[in-house]
Amino acid sequence: MKRISGFAIAIAAALELGLAVLAAAQAPVKPAGAKASFAGGCFWCMESEFEKVPGVASVISGYTGGTTKNPTYEEVSSGATGHFEAVEITFDPRKVTYERLVEIYWENIDPLTANGQFCDRGEQYRSAIFYRDEAQRRVAEESKKKVAERLKGKVVTLILPASAFYPAEEYHQDYYKKNPFRYGLYRKGCGRDELLEQIWGIAPASGNKEKP
Repeated sequence: MKRISGFAIAIAAALELGLAVLAAAQAPVKPAGAKASFAGGCFWCMESEFEKVPGVASVISGYTGGTTKNPTYEEVSSGATGHFEAVEITFDPRKVTYERLVEIYWENIDPLTANGQFCDRGEQYRSAIFYRDEAQRRVAEESKKKVAERLKGKVVTLILPASAFYPAEEYHQDYYKKNPFRYGLYRKGCGRDELLEQIWGIAPASGNKEKP
């Protein structure tokens, strides 16, 4: 049996390693999904608006900002946990910027009313932007100033550091898709779209067009 020299083995190994490195360099880089978190009253309505934005990979309804671990909807609804109803958005920053998501957020909330949104009242329905780093905090603060100037009023929306986010129960996820009729009744009954049009001077693109 013919022996293969140690030098030949070393050359082959080096060639194999080089080919592997070259292949890795040529492979397309998939950026990790960036995240954004917003509270704007009912998380069903926040979810329906952000899910249709190009570049948004997923929107999860949940609870954040409080002290209770793994809270239930009933606990959060009581107002005793300190949590907000919120959404956690995963997005591709190459397709949609964080700045753009913040713009969309403002135009889907009432930033002038404290302790609730639209027909929902209580701490769990307060509006808030939860920043993950200094860049997000700066964008949030600057945009808040612009909104105050545009609306000529005091913007009460909070800007807070992101904390543990707990996904809501499964029946809350994509509620507007699973229960379009009930969602339509809720949204219309709450007067959300009418008030948004009054505040911003534009008709928001509701995530659900079905008339109850």
